[in-house]
Amino acid sequence: MHYFGYNALKQKFAGKQFEVLGFPCNQFNLQEPGDTATEILNTIKYVRPGNGYVPNFPMFAKVGVNGEDEHPLFTYLKKYCGPTADEFQDDLHYKPLRVSDVRWNFEQFVINQQGKPVVRFSPDVNPLNLTMVISSLLPHSAVDNMSNEIPMV
Repeated sequence: MHYFGYNALKQKFAGKQFEVLGFPCNQFNLQEPGDTATEILNTIKYVRPGNGYVPNFPMFAKVGVNGEDEHPLFTYLKKYCGPTADEFQDDLHYKPLRVSDVRWNFEQFVINQQGKPVVRFSPDVNPLNLTMVISSLLPHSAVDNMSNEIPMV
């Protein structure tokens, strides 16, 4: 599951000028029904993924990533990184549909240290598979002597 992968990335790159940011969204099959940050955090702690899970990265307020309610951050991200798929999923809760739209929950953007998006990954990509891309964007000294192992969760 993505949440565990994001925690593992934060552990791997701790102190290395790296951050994971979480933006809950309810535009895909209404999968994020929580209204407040507390409700969302309690859902991931006790329900999905559950078992006391707590993210070790910032989780922001629920936002729209597409359509009329699209947050400006996602307009910016999508401007630099093309879509991850040609098709749209069913049960979308926004309009209008655009080619650049985020296709589903857990789509991932990697942003360089200058704040420019450099690559976008579909939700099918395990966050742990982003290690090489992330390492390539960090200053060389930040990745010296790093173990190639990521804790598997």
